[in-house]
Amino acid sequence: MDDELRARIEEAAEVNALLNAVKHESEAQVGAIMGPLMGENPEFREHGDEIPGIITPVVDRVNGMDGQERRDRIAELAPDRLEEIESEDEGEGEDHPLPDLPNVDESEGVRMRVAPNPNGPWHIGHARMAAVVGTYKERYDGAFVCRFDDTDPETKRPDLDAYDQILDAIDYLGFEPDSVVKASDRVGTYYDHARDLIDAGGAYTCSCPQGEFSDLKNNGEACPHREKDAGTVHEEFEEMVNGEYESGEMVLRVRTDITHKNPALRDFVAFRIIDTPHPREAAEEYRCWPMLDFQSGVDDHLLDITHIIRGIDLQDSAKRQQFVYDYFGWEYPEVVHWGHVQVDEYDVSLSTSTISELIAEGDLDGWDDPRAPTVASLERRGIRGQALVDAMIELGTSTSNVDLAMSSVYANNRELIDDDTDRAFFVREGEEYGGLVERQIIGGPDAGEPPLHPDHEDRGRREIPVTSGVVIEGDDLPPHGERVWLKGYGCVRHTRDAFEYVGDDISAVREEGVDVVHWAPADGPALRLRTMDGDVTGVAEPGVLEYDTDDLLQFERIGFARLDALDADGESVAYFAHP
Repeated sequence: MDDELRARIEEAAEVNALLNAVKHESEAQVGAIMGPLMGENPEFREHGDEIPGIITPVVDRVNGMDGQERRDRIAELAPDRLEEIESEDEGEGEDHPLPDLPNVDESEGVRMRVAPNPNGPWHIGHARMAAVVGTYKERYDGAFVCRFDDTDPETKRPDLDAYDQILDAIDYLGFEPDSVVKASDRVGTYYDHARDLIDAGGAYTCSCPQGEFSDLKNNGEACPHREKDAGTVHEEFEEMVNGEYESGEMVLRVRTDITHKNPALRDFVAFRIIDTPHPREAAEEYRCWPMLDFQSGVDDHLLDITHIIRGIDLQDSAKRQQFVYDYFGWEYPEVVHWGHVQVDEYDVSLSTSTISELIAEGDLDGWDDPRAPTVASLERRGIRGQALVDAMIELGTSTSNVDLAMSSVYANNRELIDDDTDRAFFVREGEEYGGLVERQIIGGPDAGEPPLHPDHEDRGRREIPVTSGVVIEGDDLPPHGERVWLKGYGCVRHTRDAFEYVGDDISAVREEGVDVVHWAPADGPALRLRTMDGDVTGVAEPGVLEYDTDDLLQFERIGFARLDALDADGESVAYFAHP
């Protein structure tokens, strides 16, 4: 990274840290500013691994200022941004990363829902809804409903395992739904409301071929079935319910305005026939299924949902459902529309079907493969759910598409785990690291004793023997006659294809510029580190085997990892979290 780019990063970080500190009237957090920093400066993203180290001193400097100094500095660097904050301060009550929900009735409370389609486990983008709804629930002391919208057994066919996998993902994020509902358990309720809608003159059965109806609709012309009497409509709808039609032969439409300026709102389908049985035994008998706009609209009312968050691309859904609500005399919930979230760093798209295909083809090992952009993958890598939630919250609810920088998730996670995570050595053997180089130690102690944590000497030290020789990464090997500092052991000189111990005077590092490297015993345990870029094999220090599966370690000079499988006689496995 050149000096000019570093200076730009530091300046942008200072502005964001100042804004964060002033807005929240507290110390700025590295994790909290990573999202805005990356979102406003896409060119920084390729340096995501380096940025936390660059901006931490900047954040510390900002946190050393008092409130007035911070405001004075913002006024100097970004006066327009200071005016924005002051305007927000005047217009807002309680400060929060998320905007206030509109028209909250304090007497009735807030009741919100996530409505996943259980056609697979969650990718990272899915977590945004649960993160925001769960946060609003806590903020307003409201209710969180998880409703599985599983009424399409064909094109978005439910995966029976996905129901529990999605609930596990919500739990991982730190939330617990107040109620869990499966739409496929409520088909009879949708039938009853369809019958009521027919009685209200709001629906009719239609057997027009799809293409023929589309032509009529686009021309603002009614189909010949639109004026059927209610008795005939009831009769034909019951025949639909009883499975007497083939797929595509008959639908039930909501009567709207056939000349509406938006053709998408003209007489839309409420029920259709699907011959493919539902995978859930409790629902496999049904062939007449509600479309999502009808099912979701009815459920939002019956479940007392007060506020809905949905994508900006689904604005027509609210307008279609409003026709149904008008027939029934219901009041529509408040709606917040937001843009899509895009996630950097992954080669795999945020698509349940794409991820499923890659798993089926063997290109991914499963939903928790470290290369998969999924919630399960983050959890297996040792990333806390709170780190993802905090990053999602910082994105807000803008109607514009937003970018989630994984570096902001990593920064959040680093703050959550760093203090409690022990250190360890892992030496990588791949060609990109110069391969493994083994050397005997001549003279010196029989073991190195680096601290378990550099900031907590009271935790003690780990003993790493050197009597069998040591291994380092080839790129760290100094030329013959030159020195290198084996971290936690001391200074050695590379001579006669061995390392000769030359002392433990740290001035060799501080004043003479001797490189500090990590190392492991030559007979240390084999370990495979699973990463987003593929598996990395090598040798770890023996103490790694004394931990438990699921424990976190920071492999010094490499990054944090979660221990996945420990094997003293074979190869242990860890999942790389982040630098």
